[in-house]
Amino acid sequence: MYLNGEVIIKKQTRAKKKGLKLVLIALVSLLILLTAIVLAGYLFIKKGLPTIDGELTVSGLENQVTVYRDENGVPHIEAQTERDLYIAQGYVTAQDRLFQMDLSRRQASGELSEVIGASTVDKDKFFRALGLRRAAEASYGIYSVEAQEVLNWYAEGVNAYINEAIESNSLPIEFTLAGYKPREWTAIDSLTIGKYMAYDLGGHWEGQAFRHHMAFVVPEDKLLELFPVYPEDGATVIQALKENPMDLTKSFATLDVPDEFNGSNNWVVSGDKTESGFPYLANDPHLSLATPSIWYEVHLNSPEVNVNGVIFAGIPGIILGRNEKIAWGVTNVGPDVQDLYIEKRNPENENEFLYMDKWEQATVIDEQIKVKDEETIPYKVTITRHGPIISEFAHDNRSDTALALKWTALSPSTELEAVLRFNKASNWEEFKDALTYFHTPAQNFVFADKEGNIAYRANGHIPIRKKGDSSVPVPGWTDEYEWEGFIPWEELPTVINPKEGFIATANNKIVTDDYPYHITHTWAQPYRQQRIMDVLSGNEKLSVEDMKKLQFDQYNLQAEEFVPILVGMLKEDNLREVDKNALKLLSEWDFNDNKDLGAPLIFHLWMAEIGDVIFESKVPKELNGLFEGRAQIVDEMIRKADKGEESLWIQDAGGIDKVISSAYKRTIDKITEIQGNTITKWSWGEYHAVPFNHPLSAIKPLNYLFNFAKPVPMGGSRVTVAAAGWSSTTGLVNHGGAWRTVVDLANLSKSYNVVGPGQSGHVLSNWYNDQIGPWTTGGYHTTYTESYENQKYKLLLVPGK
Repeated sequence: MYLNGEVIIKKQTRAKKKGLKLVLIALVSLLILLTAIVLAGYLFIKKGLPTIDGELTVSGLENQVTVYRDENGVPHIEAQTERDLYIAQGYVTAQDRLFQMDLSRRQASGELSEVIGASTVDKDKFFRALGLRRAAEASYGIYSVEAQEVLNWYAEGVNAYINEAIESNSLPIEFTLAGYKPREWTAIDSLTIGKYMAYDLGGHWEGQAFRHHMAFVVPEDKLLELFPVYPEDGATVIQALKENPMDLTKSFATLDVPDEFNGSNNWVVSGDKTESGFPYLANDPHLSLATPSIWYEVHLNSPEVNVNGVIFAGIPGIILGRNEKIAWGVTNVGPDVQDLYIEKRNPENENEFLYMDKWEQATVIDEQIKVKDEETIPYKVTITRHGPIISEFAHDNRSDTALALKWTALSPSTELEAVLRFNKASNWEEFKDALTYFHTPAQNFVFADKEGNIAYRANGHIPIRKKGDSSVPVPGWTDEYEWEGFIPWEELPTVINPKEGFIATANNKIVTDDYPYHITHTWAQPYRQQRIMDVLSGNEKLSVEDMKKLQFDQYNLQAEEFVPILVGMLKEDNLREVDKNALKLLSEWDFNDNKDLGAPLIFHLWMAEIGDVIFESKVPKELNGLFEGRAQIVDEMIRKADKGEESLWIQDAGGIDKVISSAYKRTIDKITEIQGNTITKWSWGEYHAVPFNHPLSAIKPLNYLFNFAKPVPMGGSRVTVAAAGWSSTTGLVNHGGAWRTVVDLANLSKSYNVVGPGQSGHVLSNWYNDQIGPWTTGGYHTTYTESYENQKYKLLLVPGK
């Protein structure tokens, strides 16, 4: 009996061992299979990495071109002719950024749905209606022959790379995941991306649409509190709004409008105030933060030009940078260059609109929107004498009234002509002459040269109106609100070698009240500009390190102004224990938006909640993106309340004490929910972190491929010089100066730069996200335009046979 039991036990043991062995074999087999899959995937993705060393044949070249890459991935392109230089620039940029370039031209052209699907149809309809590509096509013909050649040479280089990558099955992995191949690149694609950048930098149509909607929601006296200033013909215009209702939530609720805080910092300092005795120039343009960066750094060198800086991927030349004799940078002027016109439609003919008591035939363009895996959608674009109808793109209903957009960027313009001339300019007169070709978007240009000159100019087409100030949509059936031209070029704001020894702009008000022309009433909050002015106006000699430190400065002047006011308005006897402890943290704050502190978290969320408490009952969430100037409006309401002048909005919300108290408690509840009850562990950076999202990372699990690094805690805010805007829903940083540069004119062969997150769009590249660390800590790399030939990577591009 026991013997039989032992036999049974031995059999069971053998069976278990055999079972374990089978499981082990299965696990090992699975591991091998997974390893093989991962390895195959890795090798497939790796095929898309650009060749950066050795020799490649590139069709179109007439001579050999040498491309050196420095340790930060910046290409230094040396060519014997301009033709070869721009072919090589197109080729090399496509090596690093082809998928980004393709998405950019598709977005601006309204062609995303062809490769993404039905989710982007409304976006495509909007951009087809807007007509950036039509404007680009109209612009090409007014460029010089020389500029047209550059555009076509660049396209030739891009196409050489596209053809090579398709033939060798080495397109970037994004194309495989999206299931398509890029079509041929054209000069119009480059110009269309340029027009999109004008759109991204805006012109205030969103605020006009928002105030139009609010005219039907609140009484006139409350509506006027949402205006930057009361319009001169306010009563007439507001009456016109009320007589022509439109449900704008149908169209604009799903539209991604440009970030209101798109702007920048720039400054130039005279050699009288610098340690080197030569001017300094600093610039950090504020746009969306993503992977890859919106900016691409490159050095172009030929007998005709030697220039380094950045450009948008897909466009030739250098838009911001320095050559052997000058340096320049920009910020956004933000003028009123867009007007919405209320158009009255003929009830008997939907394509006719009233003008001066007559029905005028609009231009109708038949568009075909291709949609991935679905039927092509026929779509009609209607263009009145004022511009395209943009209020009906998201629905098929044609109402009695519609909004048409008149905008400087929809006219033919020659910005690339200006860019190519910037690159070769050697002094202020040549640079200023180049500015005559730069029409849109209007920019604040700062300039410095080796001779010690510093200069500034607000440049671009800024309309002169017969009537109105671009604060609300205006009647389109009369000629009362037409444009009469643009501010004369010779009268645009200009400063040369000021006695202060520096010039700075940060999207602030750039003219005094006696300036004879209207630019805008909607300027950025003044805090960044004031902080820059405070630092630069000191008596001590400034160093290059001071410039870098200022670009990363996180001192919050808004908090310095409002924390004492807000704390003074809180009634402590109504506060909970957690509220009192948080208030103590805020009261001891030094007003630096340091990522490790809890006080900035309290302040910024509190200011946001104050706006929510005031507006949430009347402003639909769908239109929050159109609420232009909300931050400035809230600031002014608090200032007035502090002086005893309470806003109607605040009165209706229960009075200032209730608004401040309610917003504060909501803020503390929100922070407690996301970061716990231990106040000493609260951290601005834990909430305010930068992910540099890749466009495909929104599709899970692709986020693990393209955004494998965790979001990095970031200091600063929208109102600090170190600009870092964030999503109001997630807290993630999505906006700021992806490119920062500092130039000492004592030595124009080098500059100090950072491009967040990195140079390359290829996930396996060493330069994919290597600059996140420097970008989030105020670091820089040095880019040289001399003595770089000993770089590790050297690629020879040779002519095809």
